[in-house]
Amino acid sequence: MLLKLLPISLLQCMLLSGGQVLMKFGLTKAGDFSWSWAYFGRLFINWQFISCGICYGLGSVLWMYIIKNFPFSMAYPMVSISYVMGMFAAIIFFHEQIPLIRWVGVFFILTGCVLIAK
Repeated sequence: MLLKLLPISLLQCMLLSGGQVLMKFGLTKAGDFSWSWAYFGRLFINWQFISCGICYGLGSVLWMYIIKNFPFSMAYPMVSISYVMGMFAAIIFFHEQIPLIRWVGVFFILTGCVLIAK
């Protein structure tokens, strides 16, 4: 069962993480946040923000497949892999410096996923 769940979960996590990265790019491009029609107009014609929605939509459809076909107690913790992907995205796309304590957290997340999957 794990061999079927893992690749699908990784794809779903990539869609979630990719959506977050695209959202950050889109929000940055839209300028300072304001509760105005102009701001939301800039946001909803922004290709990064639109792509973010597409990633979330595809990720949600994939999530529906996952929770329909796999035990929830096994599937749900696999979503936490997206946190790990988010850390790598922070380094690659936003050039953030990640302190050691966060890497320790990543280690615990991955260890938890391995223990749950067994």
